[in-house]
Amino acid sequence: MADKKVIFVAFAIEDERQRDFLKGQSLHTNSPFEYIDMSVKEPYDSNWKDRVRTRIKRSDGVIALVSKNSLNSSGQKWEVECAREEKKRLCSN
Repeated sequence: MADKKVIFVAFAIEDERQRDFLKGQSLHTNSPFEYIDMSVKEPYDSNWKDRVRTRIKRSDGVIALVSKNSLNSSGQKWEVECAREEKKRLCSN
């Protein structure tokens, strides 16, 4: 569907299961968003931030899955800050 939005999900790796539940929601035919897994598999290699920034730029918005794990997730914090820098719509859940 052409009017679906592409989202980037910022999450702490400990919350991967919750991210998967969100992904499952996008499979419903009446879902307003399309889930494309844009996660970077090797989070701390030398190109990690460049690859994530490119993926955030290609997204219509960012959802931040906030939990107790978010406080200690430097990667998630950086993704949220990057979304702000790129002026992407940001929702937290």
